[in-house]
Amino acid sequence: MQIHTQRLKLRELTQEDLQAVHDYASDPEVVRYMPFGPNTMEDTKNFLDRAISRQKEEPRTDIELGIELREDGRLIGACRINKTSKIEAHVGYILTREYWGHGYATEAAKALVRFGFTEMDVHRIYADCHPDNVASIRVLEKIGMTLEGKRREYMMFHGEFCDTLLFAILQHEWQGTQ
Repeated sequence: MQIHTQRLKLRELTQEDLQAVHDYASDPEVVRYMPFGPNTMEDTKNFLDRAISRQKEEPRTDIELGIELREDGRLIGACRINKTSKIEAHVGYILTREYWGHGYATEAAKALVRFGFTEMDVHRIYADCHPDNVASIRVLEKIGMTLEGKRREYMMFHGEFCDTLLFAILQHEWQGTQ
């Protein structure tokens, strides 16, 4: 599976991506607002094995894709869409630090939302975000998501329960922006 955008190719992860994935998954600053990490090489290998094994599932409901620059084929991050029920899906993304602030997360997230509404036929797509992750909040707002509320102590971040912000977009809202 591949999804192309102007500057990116979202594509299946492979074993050859191990070092590139580990580069961002082991960076304490990159995973600061993630519920995992910093990863050991073994953690990253286990993640990659799970992501690759899910590629064979039918129907595919949990899709993890690498974010690759179209210009040079460099893997700069990953993104995910998970169909959590018949009517909704969850999205997420992560980028190598040197590619922050260039609009790549927004571009990848927009592509996932389009895929969720057009290919997965969901009614609602949502994302959870750490309340201090200002950059991710901006991405979610840029792709048309609305802040729906705060989930109190909803996720475990680095050994501590933490609130998350819940953002979502409905299919008819997305269609109004196309």
